[in-house]
Amino acid sequence: MVLLRGTFRSQDIPAQGRFDRSRELTTKTFTPTDTTSNCTDGFEATLHALELGAPHLAVMTFRSLQVLRTPQLIRRSDPDLYQLALPLRGSYRLIHAGRDTTLGAGELVLYDSSRPFSAVVTPPQGCAQLIQVQFPKALLPLAAESVGRLIGRPLSHREGIGALLAGFLARLVRDVDHYHPADTARLGSIFLDLLTALLAHELKDQASIPSESQRHSLMLRIQSFIERHLGDARLSSQTVADAHQISTRYLYKLFQEEGLTVAAWIRERRLESCRRDLADPALAGRPVHAIAARWGFADSAHFSRVFRAAYGMPPKEYRHLTRLDADVREPSITVQEQSKTY
Repeated sequence: MVLLRGTFRSQDIPAQGRFDRSRELTTKTFTPTDTTSNCTDGFEATLHALELGAPHLAVMTFRSLQVLRTPQLIRRSDPDLYQLALPLRGSYRLIHAGRDTTLGAGELVLYDSSRPFSAVVTPPQGCAQLIQVQFPKALLPLAAESVGRLIGRPLSHREGIGALLAGFLARLVRDVDHYHPADTARLGSIFLDLLTALLAHELKDQASIPSESQRHSLMLRIQSFIERHLGDARLSSQTVADAHQISTRYLYKLFQEEGLTVAAWIRERRLESCRRDLADPALAGRPVHAIAARWGFADSAHFSRVFRAAYGMPPKEYRHLTRLDADVREPSITVQEQSKTY
């Protein structure tokens, strides 16, 4: 995993010292806290830490956990950070900034290392799972007083920018093998842009978002729209621009800034979806032309030509090779499959 800063598995440690070692690592990774658990005997936990430039992200899997950051701990050490939490499994109760909030899977909450808090994470069955990102407060281009109004409060996550941010974090963790160290600063910038846009939206303060952040946020919304409509053969630059109330000229400019074109990106995403379906044993009985049509290719002959150009062989031959040995990937023509852990 090229972006990983470190991985910890409590199972690699003798049972007697697991919880103490896990607690020590949590304190080093995040702000100092008092951590307890009602499952200290044979405690099970994993932690994957990633660096995204200045933001640091961690994915934690563990049994029930109680975390307390007291005024005494704040006086002893305050790194002046914001932290964003996204539970993936289990419930997350946070008492912070005068609010008592319980979040479910997929919800977002922001908290402040300079204020006391207590958190209790309870798994439904087995283990809970949580993504947490921390970063210096100075990186958020919003007034601290304004951000303070949102601390400890659930943030919109079911639609709009909140859904984009939650989806971005989950996808980032799931696809970590697809990125290179050179991508870290860019990924961290995208995270900060999305979070800034979400907080400003919650505050109804769009004017305070830097123009660069607005462009990143718009580009992510556009790409998300395209992903959702790949199966529509009518998808085009014009329909994408109309859906986002921008001109096609500005749409082209956004993609050019990323070294892309709209048509090429749509074609690439459609081809990748078709390639994934062709390699899926569960879809072995579905005709190639039906898979192509599912992802917006109305002309089977055209699909075969562009598939061969992209992957070096016709779609039927590719499907045949993947059937011969489902566990062997052809590095020259395939992209590593996503690890579906969430």
